[in-house]
Parts: sequence; structure tokens; C-alpha cells
Amino acid sequence: MNILVINCGSSSLKFQLIDSESEKCIAKGNCERIGIDGSFITYAPAGGDKEKTVVDIPNHKEGIRLVLQALTNEKTGVVKDLSEIGAVGHRVVHGGEKFSEATLINNEVIKTIEECNDLAPLHNPANLIGIDACKTLMPDTPMVAVFDTAFHQTMPEEAYMYGLPYEYYKNYKVRRYGFHGTSHSYVSKRAAEVLGVPYDSIKTIVCHLGNGASVSAVKNGKCVDTSMGMTPLEGLIMGTRSGDIDPAIVEFIANKEDKNVTEMLNILNKKSGVYGLSNNLSSDFRDIEEGYLAGDEHAVRAMKTFCYRVAKYIGAFVAAMNGVDVICFTAGVGENGPIIRNIICEYLGYLGIELDQELNNKRGLDLVVTTADSRTKVMVIPTNEELAIARETVRLVK
Repeated sequence: MNILVINCGSSSLKFQLIDSESEKCIAKGNCERIGIDGSFITYAPAGGDKEKTVVDIPNHKEGIRLVLQALTNEKTGVVKDLSEIGAVGHRVVHGGEKFSEATLINNEVIKTIEECNDLAPLHNPANLIGIDACKTLMPDTPMVAVFDTAFHQTMPEEAYMYGLPYEYYKNYKVRRYGFHGTSHSYVSKRAAEVLGVPYDSIKTIVCHLGNGASVSAVKNGKCVDTSMGMTPLEGLIMGTRSGDIDPAIVEFIANKEDKNVTEMLNILNKKSGVYGLSNNLSSDFRDIEEGYLAGDEHAVRAMKTFCYRVAKYIGAFVAAMNGVDVICFTAGVGENGPIIRNIICEYLGYLGIELDQELNNKRGLDLVVTTADSRTKVMVIPTNEELAIARETVRLVK
């Protein structure tokens, strides 16, 4: 069965067509700058050249239409017609407390996702637009929603509650939800697979380190804690997001600089993280690493502070699980940053970690990068959120 995986952002649409039997990507691409001047679609069939077509994409429905047109194109398409697409899997950022696993999409599910919009005002409405567009253009094709938050719904109350008046949870569902759940689930399962041990028998810490970054504690196959909170702003220092700060700083700076709450949140989301710490050098960790190696004081500060925060969360999650068997690094920075992994692991000597530097410098493989006598294993597992979404979709439609 061919599964179309759709990931709708506010002005973008990423897609992959995956053969569920072989689990190979048949074709993939992006629609960029939807509703903005200069919009375009990129498309690449497996083993073929990447095409870029500049075309007016006024809305997501037109974006989906162009995607389907590319997939069925006589020359470069990979399916004859839409009947060869068995189902569509949609990434949905926030499922609140309503969804603890992926679900088949119907009108009731759509209504419930809409009720979560105020928890993810930038993402959920865009996800819903993608679902609506597919419903219009592929009315007979089953669709599945896979939620970023679902994997973390197994957290115990003591992990997800904040030290706030209980009425805010009761009335507004203010609590920790966590994000990147599809990635944390895929990587923790893949680690057990590679190690040849039952998923429900090990304690795993997953470090999803990219421009957005989070850590999760997975005990015996269940997530028991994660670093992101009610929104993706909490936790680690990220590309442009601050991560954890003293909440009183918001009022302090607002008063000093005559800013309102919206302006302060914009600073915390878009002008902070390694970008802010590096004195606006870059939010791209490749630039930060280059500056770090060159001895640039701002890049050094950003790199060391980022790594320290990751190591601190790993330590906290070791305590949360009363131990750890394997620590996994994934996503753009986690998979491709041997220097960052080195700096983080220097803090973890108490876990008996010894990196094998030759293995730590390899890329693109599922690897154990610690020595044979290392007490705790460290692994690099490239994430594959699209495949994880396709698997969940197949599970529900078969």
C-alpha cells in the first residue's frame, strides 16, 4: 500500500509517498511560500532529479492539488492515478489530552482537533487546512492523524503538572504536553531493535536535537517525562527559542524595554536560543560549531551553554527513571554533530560512558558510538518521522 504523508505548516507543505511494504520513500517534495509571493513546489521521485517549479500557490488546497498532480504526472510521476494511494497520514502538532495515539480522521476527530487550536495556534489550524484539502480532493481515501503530543500522554501526573493553581489545569488544561513525540517514539523503538532487546525492558533517553530540540525519558516503552512543556518553548536552549528561564524575567525586561507580553514571547521564540546567546551570529548550529572551532567567544558561549543544558536534562531523566541503559542522539544536530555529542558526554562520566571516536564521527547509520566496555550505551539513530507516520497510518487502515 502506498501512503501519502502530509506535514502542513502555516505557509509550507512537506510530503512523502511511502511504499508500506518495502518502507521506502517513492517520492517526496515541498510546497513553499504558500499564500506568499514567490511560491514554488519541489518534487523528486526516488532515484530521479529534483524539480523546482515556480507557480502561484494561493492556499493549501492548491498545494495539495499540485502534489497529487506531480505524483501522477505522465513523465515523472510514480503512480498512474490516485487510486494507487491507499491512505493519507497527517502530522498534527497538538492533540491535547484527547488523543493518546494516532486515530482515523472523521468529522468528530476534526472537531476535537479544532478544540486544541488555542494550544498550538500556529500549527493546528494549518494541519487542519491540509486535512480539509485532502478530504476535498481525495474524498474516498482514508486519512489518519498522527499527533506530536500523543507519545507523551503516558507521563505520570507528577511529571506533567506545573506548580500553578490547580484551577488553571482544570479550566484551561495548562500542563506539560511535550512535542516531537513521533520522533521520540520512532528512535526509542529503533534503538531497542538495533540492540536486539525487548522495547519494554530498557530505559532510554532520546535527545532530539535540531533547530527545535527536546529530550524524553522512555522507561520500558512508555514516555515518563519530556523537556518541552505546554508549548515547544520550554526545555532545552534551541536555535532561536530560549528554553527554560525564570518567568519573572519576562516582566523585568518588559518594564525595562516598554514591551508587551506578545513582544516578549516573540523575543523568547524567535530571537533567543543560540542565536541570542551568540550575539546574533546565527541560529544554525553549523555556523555555531564553525565559530566554536575558530574560538569566536560568542559561538563558544552558545555552544557550551546549549550542551550544558542537554547534559543537565539527561541527568534529570536518569533520576526520573532511576537509571538509564541507552542515550540516543537524533535529528539534524544530534545525528550530525560529533563535537556536540562529545561535549555533552563529557558531563556523563558518572554513567561510565566512553565514546569510540572513530564510530562517533560516522554519519547516516544506526550506530552504537560507545566502546565495548562503556557501562551506558550511546547511540546515533537518524530519525524518520515520515516513516513513523506511515506505519501508524497502515496500522489503522489495514
